[in-house]
Amino acid sequence: MWGSDSKLVRDREKWKKSNPVSKAWDPHLRSTYNVTDYNIQARDGEIGHVEDFIIDDDTWAIRYLIIDTMNLWPGKKVLLSPQWIERISWDESKVFVNLSCESIKQSPEYTEESLLTRDYETSLHRHYNRRGYWFD
Repeated sequence: MWGSDSKLVRDREKWKKSNPVSKAWDPHLRSTYNVTDYNIQARDGEIGHVEDFIIDDDTWAIRYLIIDTMNLWPGKKVLLSPQWIERISWDESKVFVNLSCESIKQSPEYTEESLLTRDYETSLHRHYNRRGYWFD
């Protein structure tokens, strides 16, 4: 069943030995699970928390964070691009963005029933005066 490929390791004892390359660890890398529920800190106040993520099916890139703003505006959800994140504080469980609360409040609303179309994305990026990822 092993096949005839000479690169396959057939010795179980060798499987247990660590590979230094596979042990490389980035201390800044976090799971989306860890960042879910982090508070969003705008320039002038807290605006909600990370509820979920939208991930590109083709590239596996995180395209947007779904932000629940129920603390300020009941029931409204908005999208923020990870490119707009200024920094993340792991100790405070906060995501900092260089956007005002008002600009986020006026952002196009996102609902789970909404289709994420290029028109919606264009209006979102235009609202924040940001260049779309699809131009890069």
